[in-house]
Amino acid sequence: MSFMRLTILASALLTSLVGTAQAQTTLRIGIAEDPDILDPSIGRTYVGRIVFSAFCDKLFDIDEKLNIVPQLALSHETSADGKEMTIKLRPGVKFHDGEPLDAEAAKFSIDRHMTLPTSFRKSELASVDHVEVVDPLTIKLVLKTPYSPLIAQLTDRSGMMVSPKAAKEAGDKFGLHPVCAGPYKFVERVQQDRMVFEKFADYWNKDNVHIDRVVFQPIIDSTVRLANLKSGALDLIERVLATDIKDVRADPKLVLSTAPELGYQGLTINIGNDKAKGPLSQSAKVRQALSLSIDREAINQVVFNGEFTPGNQWVSPTHPYYQKAFPIPGRDVAKAKALLKEAGVSLPITVDYMVPKGTEYEAVAQVVQSMAAEAGFDIKIRAVEFATTFKQAQAGEFQAFQIPWSGRIDPDGNSYIFMRSKAPQNDGGYSNPEADKLLEEGRATSNVDERKAIYAKLTKILLDDLPIIYIYHRTLLIAHTKKLEGYRQMPDGLVRVVGLKFK
Repeated sequence: MSFMRLTILASALLTSLVGTAQAQTTLRIGIAEDPDILDPSIGRTYVGRIVFSAFCDKLFDIDEKLNIVPQLALSHETSADGKEMTIKLRPGVKFHDGEPLDAEAAKFSIDRHMTLPTSFRKSELASVDHVEVVDPLTIKLVLKTPYSPLIAQLTDRSGMMVSPKAAKEAGDKFGLHPVCAGPYKFVERVQQDRMVFEKFADYWNKDNVHIDRVVFQPIIDSTVRLANLKSGALDLIERVLATDIKDVRADPKLVLSTAPELGYQGLTINIGNDKAKGPLSQSAKVRQALSLSIDREAINQVVFNGEFTPGNQWVSPTHPYYQKAFPIPGRDVAKAKALLKEAGVSLPITVDYMVPKGTEYEAVAQVVQSMAAEAGFDIKIRAVEFATTFKQAQAGEFQAFQIPWSGRIDPDGNSYIFMRSKAPQNDGGYSNPEADKLLEEGRATSNVDERKAIYAKLTKILLDDLPIIYIYHRTLLIAHTKKLEGYRQMPDGLVRVVGLKFK
């Protein structure tokens, strides 16, 4: 009897273990590139932001209607003069290493964003003079000047909190094993292959986390990404090709989620760092000619089946801050040639054109190359691995850089860091004192009409100087298996894993 009882117990235990193993769930997400470093102070890629959303919560988040909602913070209050923001933190939050997220830790994270020599968050938080600890769960951001986009910045990487203990111990190696306060904790990263995260047992919102592991797999080829989704090797993919929309919608096993993006796709021109001192960097007329040689609607139709939105500003034509007084220019090759003649340049104008590897990126580059040739440009396309393009851009190793920007909810987030003199993502080295002045003024007021008037002046300057030639705005296209429930597409294009579950 004793032996039989032991056998039954062993059998029950084995069944329990098998059941537990079977219950382990893994969400496999296909992303279009391999991110740069997984450190919220240093990272600057869109795919990096997608990965961060699984393990690095922010002080605030956004909803589908761009409303700012609490995340690690419960509330915020701005003083009447706009120079102080007091933030109440959520109690009981822990980092992945078990350390508490209190006011001291929040101060450390914001200070790190502002002072780390390699930080790309400096310009986003440039108006912050210092951070004060008010009590164990309250911090106060004291500003040099009023800064209306501050709360919007805290919904992204500037609002991400990192463990002070882990950051101090790791130093400049923190991005190799990041420790944040999100729903999943970092397990491993194999470059160009996978990033693995597992559910964090002490997450503040753990009752809404239903999947055990999340694996991000960079797959540059969009066709391969979709094939993996269809075969069941992936559960969700970002950046479905516009030409594959019908295919995805026709598949009864798949769901397509869409939203207009907040950002833009354009050509950053190397004005200040062009070692060759080519005509494109030296003459605004040459840049205007290149812009006029491009048929934006034709690109939309040819490459994207008409699914995207042509554009000529840092926000899309449907955005409240779009300047209607400066409409999208039509293609005008004759005027482009006249401008090149006025500029007194020799033809053809050779342009080193850097583009990230990827089907749609390269297709756009090829159409631009063909169109620009008719005006007198000899564009040399150079396709580079995505993360490497940023290193080359910072080093000034390009003349035109076709680069996407995923966008921010405040228009300042689409302009300041690219246009302000010496801003950290001003890869083209553009500098115009009048533009600098207007960019600062746009940050200093929260009055919508005043900001629109400021940005109208700025738009005129930028469309004359053309440090960036804006081409189009994407529609966010995310596809996932019907077995995945609870997915909501946000306008920032990020994939939020909290709330997701498998049927």
